[in-house]
Amino acid sequence: MQKKYIIALDQGTTSSRAIMFDKQQNIIAMAQTEFTQFYPKAGWVEHDPMEIWATQSGVLNDVIARSGVEVSEIDSIGITNQRETTILWDKATGRPIYNAIVWQCRRTSDLASSLIESGYGDKIKAITGLEVDAYFSGTKIKWILDNVPGAKDLANRNQLMFGTVDTWLLYNFTNKKVHVTDYTNASRTMIFDIHNLEWSEEICRLLDIPMNILPEVRSSSEVYGYANIQGYKIPIAGIAGDQQAALFGQTGFDKGDAKNTYGTGCFLLMNTGLKPVYSDNGLLTTIAIGLDGQVEYALEGSIFVGGAVIQWLRDEMGLIDHAAETDMIAKSVTDTNGVYFVPAFTGLGAPHWDMYARGSILGLTRGSRREHIIRASLEAIAYQSYDVIKAMEKDSKTPLKSLQVDGGASNNDFLMQFQSDVLGVDVMRPIVSETTALGAAYLAGLATGFFKDKNEIKEMHRYARTWEPDMSEEKRKALLSGWHKAIERALDWDSE
Repeated sequence: MQKKYIIALDQGTTSSRAIMFDKQQNIIAMAQTEFTQFYPKAGWVEHDPMEIWATQSGVLNDVIARSGVEVSEIDSIGITNQRETTILWDKATGRPIYNAIVWQCRRTSDLASSLIESGYGDKIKAITGLEVDAYFSGTKIKWILDNVPGAKDLANRNQLMFGTVDTWLLYNFTNKKVHVTDYTNASRTMIFDIHNLEWSEEICRLLDIPMNILPEVRSSSEVYGYANIQGYKIPIAGIAGDQQAALFGQTGFDKGDAKNTYGTGCFLLMNTGLKPVYSDNGLLTTIAIGLDGQVEYALEGSIFVGGAVIQWLRDEMGLIDHAAETDMIAKSVTDTNGVYFVPAFTGLGAPHWDMYARGSILGLTRGSRREHIIRASLEAIAYQSYDVIKAMEKDSKTPLKSLQVDGGASNNDFLMQFQSDVLGVDVMRPIVSETTALGAAYLAGLATGFFKDKNEIKEMHRYARTWEPDMSEEKRKALLSGWHKAIERALDWDSE
């Protein structure tokens, strides 16, 4: 029977999802299940790996049932996942020896700080492209080895396995036969050499991590193994971490291609091509994708407060009832009447990196109204994205060609037009908003021949809407000058 469908497994921080696509990228069915968040101590975040596996396996079966599709018509499965989250399990039993330590968990902050104080920060960044931080997997692995009774003994007897969530799912779906990760997920562990494309002996030795526990690192698009579904062997053929999968799902295949996910914060990735680019502006260097026998690299920057500023207007200030209102309200005035809003609620990230910056509303006059503050809040999301993208352009020496967008706030038409205006490039929102899952589906389909090549995918990729810049250079410069003046006022506010 002809293969007509691909399933993407999207294992996120709060839920496990499965989405079935046909070859024309139509969503045939979707299933989602939330799972438990554990907070054993302040700043600690954990998941139960068995619950992750159970919910992800459950939604896979659920999406097939909902679709009405015969299993024999399913071509392959792709996996995309929350990155950096760390799981160690017993090779003999296949059972985790501790809960998954989630990317958000800060329990290893002191260890990360001690590495920096001991002078290892620059060395680790040179090898991995990452700043030393508790965010990444390396220090989490060390914590489990040091704190879980019997962990080191299992490792010494070659009975312990480490994996990020993709590896854990692949291991279980292949009936414990395959212990593999892909280049994108490996590049988020802080123990992977992104130049030589292998685990770093030097960093593993520094963190006292036995290398026998580490998975094999492979391309993001190949057949890793097979899942047995209702008696059919379905190839698992694509893996990428969620932000890299979103860039691929946005067809960010070429140097200079960039995407911005407008969620609670904003995640920006720019494809920098075949050579890693290091940042002078606090951006991370990471692997964008491993495909066709080579890897492409990316610069990654995050904005702490994106859509969260709209939640603040609604929940804390009571200025709006629903986030969707902001589009109409912002359009009801011709400008902000000189008001700027710097939403530095928890400091500012790239390219400013000031933990002491604080949220500020500037330029208020007697004529300032609710509408001006709401419009200034939306504009602030676009200004922050502008600053990160300009840092990316400067670091990569590659001008932005256009910006692909996804995430909740990308549905705000005013924000997207303003983003296009301040950047001076087209902003493009795809028809399929599930770009992370779509990226995993593309990767799986390329490995099996379901999709012929990237050109075929590019031709199929359609946009729901494109915003073109419609602002004079003089006005753009004046607005950005005001924004950067506002930023200067907000910096270093909360220091002693």
